Amino acid sequence: MGKTQRTNLIKPSNHRIPNPLYLVIDQGGHASRAFVFNKDGEVLAQGNSPIEAQVNKDVNDQVEYDSLTLLRSIQSAIHEATASPNIHLSDIVSAGMATQRSNIVCWDRVTGQPLSPIISWQDRRAADWIEQFKPHEEQVHHATGLFLSPHYGAGKLKWCYENLPTVAQAHQQQRLCWGPMTSFLLNRLLDEKPYMVDHVNASRTLLWNIKTHDWDPLLTQLFDLPSAPLPQCVANQYPFGTLTIGNHEIPMTTVIGDQSASLFAWQQLQKDALYINIGTGAFIQRVLNSDCIIEPNLLTSLLIKNGGDACYALEGTVNGAGSALSWIEQQLLPSQLYQQLPQWLEDNDCPLLFLNGVSGVGSPYWQADFKSRFIGHGDDAQKIVAVIESIIFLLQINIEVLQQQQPSARKILISGGLTRLDGLCQRIADLSGLTVQRMAAPEATASGVAWLLANSNKDSPDCNQWNKGSLTQFSPTPNQALSERYQRWTKALWEALDKPPK
Repeated sequence: MGKTQRTNLIKPSNHRIPNPLYLVIDQGGHASRAFVFNKDGEVLAQGNSPIEAQVNKDVNDQVEYDSLTLLRSIQSAIHEATASPNIHLSDIVSAGMATQRSNIVCWDRVTGQPLSPIISWQDRRAADWIEQFKPHEEQVHHATGLFLSPHYGAGKLKWCYENLPTVAQAHQQQRLCWGPMTSFLLNRLLDEKPYMVDHVNASRTLLWNIKTHDWDPLLTQLFDLPSAPLPQCVANQYPFGTLTIGNHEIPMTTVIGDQSASLFAWQQLQKDALYINIGTGAFIQRVLNSDCIIEPNLLTSLLIKNGGDACYALEGTVNGAGSALSWIEQQLLPSQLYQQLPQWLEDNDCPLLFLNGVSGVGSPYWQADFKSRFIGHGDDAQKIVAVIESIIFLLQINIEVLQQQQPSARKILISGGLTRLDGLCQRIADLSGLTVQRMAAPEATASGVAWLLANSNKDSPDCNQWNKGSLTQFSPTPNQALSERYQRWTKALWEALDKPPK
């Protein structure tokens, strides 16, 4: 398995800081951002560095980032946030990072230079290769909590090994490192140059066992991938190393996946709630009351690993959320799309349906290759509303599956960029019959990491004053037109699928 590397433990400072600050890195699909939070959960400063994926839809939906460009975007965001006159570097007591969970990269162990692009979770270049393992899908699902999919890491690593000569050569010379993007970022950002990855990000590779919490030799053998280049797996709250800014050394103590982090923006996990976070994709999670449970139609996800304690959730995914809106925006080129969306969503009589296959159809259907299409006729505004409603309908299917868990959830906690749309939140409430609560703070991922940092700080372990802002509540109302569209959409999707859902 991945070679174990001893890490110099970070010695805590004996100097108590009365108003500690926390630095959070949030690496997302469209930007790298950095935030400085105070002990009450307020953002004092932030930095933002946009990034753009290189997309080749003609070659198996390839989606990737230049590795060094993405790394520099993080460094730029950190510099912008910490250069704020509101911030004293000496008050920052710890740092944390959240990243996209299924991005992978290969790099040189000796030089630290990337040997591949960072391949996005949206990328489907390994779609044909992964199909050969369908007879082993149940084995993979029970070992990892995941289904066979080109969106996870194994197929992307295999593609790199077979198509990038520098990767195969580095392996022959015992210089290859590969795995989740997080491990590369830690190696390049931290002084100790660690070679490790947190459990949550490791869990989205199809190579990590959800019960043993380590790389699974049967899976690396199944996919014919060398295991020596994989990083050491460690807990999500761990002394990862030191981030030096100027002359100030900041211990990096929390690393986690973005969707897991978003739940902690609500602070203590709530087992009577469904959590929805909508960004490039939309993800819906239900915290499990017991240990790891494997369900036939859903993912089982690790939320966090702390020492010997692990917390799991059942998870549904909508691959095309913000990315679906970007897709239709590129098709129609509407002016001032986001300014006009609230008004368009006030119309509750959309004549169109949209079968959303942007980046493939996720749970509970799991069809990686699905052609998006409209059913019916309408103007551009109605097409965009139909795309928004397709996200809601795909979430509703997953809500219905998750509500089979007993006891059923009593509310939905929602976050993410698209949830600024009242019309989207109200439709989710109307269709699900559940009250939807939306937090005021839009940066759920960053806020969740900050809360974990503050909650682990011995100087303020209770975080009693932590601010998640005011909540907006959407109560369900009868909406016959929406319900009828959902029924027609569900029937149309079933008919369009190449195979019935699991």
